[in-house]
Amino acid sequence: MKLFCALALFAAALPAALNPDLKRINTVYVLPMGSGMDQFLANRLTTMGVFQVVTDPQKADALVTDRIGEAFQAKFDELYPPPAPPKSVKDEKSAKDDKKDSKNDLGGGAVPHTTSFNRGKGNFFIVDRRSRNVLWSIYERPTTTTPSELTKTAEKVVKRLKADLSEK
Repeated sequence: MKLFCALALFAAALPAALNPDLKRINTVYVLPMGSGMDQFLANRLTTMGVFQVVTDPQKADALVTDRIGEAFQAKFDELYPPPAPPKSVKDEKSAKDDKKDSKNDLGGGAVPHTTSFNRGKGNFFIVDRRSRNVLWSIYERPTTTTPSELTKTAEKVVKRLKADLSEK
């Protein structure tokens, strides 16, 4: 039993395997986060020289976010819309018919409901722009939302990211 406990502790101390795609990331776009955490993370990422933070999502290799799921997918599709399929002659005719029908439609489209209520729970993700895969994540919850605590949390997150990137 002691041997099992020792092996379990040793296994827990081993670093997790780093996704090799993370090493090719140079620029990141930081999505808005609860309590302004995105500003603190952008500051630490820049000052510690881990990634270049860009303000244009089209120039980013990856996104930094505090949530994934439907709301993230909707935001991702808004930032990077999928290419439109090529139109055929039949599609153009049906599009004209749809426009005629939509003139009388007052309902509008369904708008996804997003809220920041569940944000800021301590999860941070780096999502590859091309593959939409989560390349890296961490849980580091700030104890309060004061600027000094958010700065400390952002620094812990970025130090861990930097350490993970430097491991071989």
